[in-house]
Order: sequence, then C-alpha cells, then structure tokens
Amino acid sequence: MTRPRFLPDNFTLVLIAVVTLASILPAQGLVAQGFELLTTAAIALLFFLHGARLSRAAVVAGLSHWRLHLLVLGCTFVLFPLLGLGLKPLFSAMLTPDLALGMLFLCALPATVQSAIAFTAMARGNVAAAVCSASASSLIGVFITPLLVSLIVVAGGVSTANPWDAVGRIMLQLMLPFVAGQLLQPWVGDTVKRHAAGLKFVDQGSILLVVYTAFSAAVVEGLWKQVPPVVLIGLVAACCLLLALALALTTWGSRWLGFSKEDEVTIVFCGSKKSLASGVPMAKVLFAAHTVGVMLLPLMIFHQIQLMVCAVLAQRYAKRAP
Repeated sequence: MTRPRFLPDNFTLVLIAVVTLASILPAQGLVAQGFELLTTAAIALLFFLHGARLSRAAVVAGLSHWRLHLLVLGCTFVLFPLLGLGLKPLFSAMLTPDLALGMLFLCALPATVQSAIAFTAMARGNVAAAVCSASASSLIGVFITPLLVSLIVVAGGVSTANPWDAVGRIMLQLMLPFVAGQLLQPWVGDTVKRHAAGLKFVDQGSILLVVYTAFSAAVVEGLWKQVPPVVLIGLVAACCLLLALALALTTWGSRWLGFSKEDEVTIVFCGSKKSLASGVPMAKVLFAAHTVGVMLLPLMIFHQIQLMVCAVLAQRYAKRAP
C-alpha cells in the first residue's frame, strides 16, 4: 500500500505520539528525575557516536570551499537572528511571550547535519561541501548559540545569566563526548559505520527522551493552557514565514554571488535549516526545566515543515539537466 504523500514521516508521527503521551501521562517526581538521568546519558552517547562516525576525509575535502562555508555560516548565525529580531513584533502579536522567545531560540540554533546532507545528495549538490558546512555549523553552534541566546532572547527565560557558563556546560555535555568519539575513531569508526541503523536509533531515541521529559515538565506547569488552538495556528504560520524568507534569501544570495548550481543546492539546504538534534539538548542546558517544552514547540513545528518543503525542493533540483 502506497504511503499518502501528505502523511508525515514515521519519526514525526512518533514525536507527536510522545508529546501526546507527555500531555496525558507526564513524568513527575522520582520518575521525572530518572528520565532526566537517562536523557543525559543518551545525549552523551549520541554525540560520542557522531564523533566516531564523522569522516575526516570528507571534512578536509570540503574545507577548501571557504566562500561557500562563510555564506552558510552567515545565513545560520547572522541572517536567521536578524530575521528573528525583525519579525519579533509580529511574533509577539501572533504568539504567547514564551512561544515568541522560542522562535528567537530557533533562529539562534545551528543547521542540521544528516538531513542537510541527505537533501543535498538527493538534489545533486556539492555533498563534500555540505558535509563540511553542516558539521562546522553544528560544532560552532556549541559556542555561538548560547551567546546568541543571551543577546536576542529575553534573559528571564534563560537558566543562567552568564552565557559562558552555558558554553561550558554544553562543552561538557555535548562537545566532550564528540571529541572522545573523534579520538577513538581509528578503533571504533568502522564498527559505528557498520551499525548505522543503531546510530539512527540512538539519535531519534535521545530526541524522544528529551521531548518527553521536557513536555512532561511543561504540561505540569500548564503548557496547553498557554497554547490555545488559535495560537498554535499562528505558530505554524510564523514558522512557514520564517522558512520561506530563509529559502528565498539563500537562493537569491547564492545566485547573486555567482555560485554554481551544485553549490547553490548546498547553500540552500545547509543555510536554511535548523537542527532539532542540536536544539533539543541545547534547550535542556540553556533554559529552566519548566520552560523547555514551550521553547521547543516552535523548533518541532519548524523541523517538520522544513523537511516537507525541502523534500519537494530536492526533487525539483534533481530533475534539472546534467
């Protein structure tokens, strides 16, 4: 039986199920503490496996294309925050204060890695450069995202007043396991690549754990009383507008600067996307526990919209003449 085209992917369906479960049966007390510990361990394992799997040869091959990388990083860490600040009055009018802050947090995040590379390959773009740009965005985001959050997100939502403290905690929880994976890559890299399905399970499983834990805390604090249906519709519209502007500006900018069509594909798919995999653990570090759920809601919606839209774009790019 053919899968309906309008139906979201399996992971998104499971994500919706987890949010529903957290809304009906939120973790509380000792159970919530147990989930917190399990989530921290799962995230550390996730970044260790990413470090062990990342190909150094592909990164070195892509490093030479510095103009492309600067443009992608500029789109991710300059263009998006500027768009967020420019649209802040609109977000404030359409959304609740916490959701408006969640949109700004979304703008401060690094780009995706797996899906950006996958869409670039599907669209016959510069895959080596995509690997380098997406990986660099993820690593640089460890330092830049907490600083951007401290600049463009209201301090009341942040769990620490010192952005460097947030950088240190992210380094400890995310970067240290990643570096350990890179150092052990000569011994464990081949094994990790052979068990790619297991890495996908850890990747998605860690996100589901954080989402359940975060939404449980948010539901206990009255999340759904703060997000009525009309506000949810406004949030979807805000995410669509933000993505449309990002796609239009990355496409126009790459053409105006004279990049090839292959490089344009890479810039569009790496420069217009935001990472759920990085955003979820970062939100856990940056924000108070009871605010994490509502801060992640814009990212979760934006993530699904970008996947659906970029899938259509990738197919259109793939149909171009060689």
